[in-house]
Amino acid sequence: MDSGGFQRPEPGTLAIDHIAHWVPDRVAAFDELTRLGFAPTPFSEQFTRTNPDAPPVSAGTGNHCAMLERGYLEFLAPIADTPNAATLHAGIARYTGVHLIAFGTVEPEAQHARLAREGFAPLDPVALQRAIETPDGMRTARFTVVRTAAGTMPEGRVQFVEHKTPELLWQSRWISHPNTAFALKRVHLCVADPTEAVARFARYTGLSATTIEGVPGIASARGDMVFRDVAATKAAFGIDPPALPWIAGYTLSCRDLTQTPAGHETARGRIVVPSLALGGVIVFEAA
Repeated sequence: MDSGGFQRPEPGTLAIDHIAHWVPDRVAAFDELTRLGFAPTPFSEQFTRTNPDAPPVSAGTGNHCAMLERGYLEFLAPIADTPNAATLHAGIARYTGVHLIAFGTVEPEAQHARLAREGFAPLDPVALQRAIETPDGMRTARFTVVRTAAGTMPEGRVQFVEHKTPELLWQSRWISHPNTAFALKRVHLCVADPTEAVARFARYTGLSATTIEGVPGIASARGDMVFRDVAATKAAFGIDPPALPWIAGYTLSCRDLTQTPAGHETARGRIVVPSLALGGVIVFEAA
């Protein structure tokens, strides 16, 4: 089992830890992940606590993940009638696809305090956990998550996560994929006003707005985000947004593009693959 320690960013920095697709059918999502050349983890039900001393209760949601050497992809599905599941159903009604961007931190309390200072009114930090299968038996992975109220960031749920047990997630057997993807490099967002959105995200994350490949963006210690309007998004990916704003997809660094699934190959050594089952686009890019 890997230590996972490299997934925890240095104090004072943020990394793009993972993104999450919200999908209506976990079986269809698993089949699609396999078709796209991923080796997804077994399905895992999620649990939450109302406070650190309370017993865990079902969140009504569960996931498969595609763990990468740097970051990971989550595919979250509702499985019971709970408030968390209702949130997923509402998001999926807008579109199936990426609804969550999580920034990794080792200082969730500091991020909570900064969000409050910036006027984002963060919710109390949430302790989450889920069972993880390991070679030594079932173990419990634990996280601390800092969020704001729904709608604060219209693009989706933008949150901060501290991994308490990263070694349980980043197991060596789960981070090798037939498609050779190994890193979550970039998240693509489609918004009405990229200038406004990038400035707001900069204030939300405490990171600096910049320009990445000619469009507004934000770079973290590992991974970045870019913001395009509708016309630029259609030019980049060849599809119309299902809603606005829209977290359109993400770029994965790969070691061998000949092993990636068929899609639209661009002039820059990138293969764009839309997925109806997962929602949005995945860009496979040569490392």
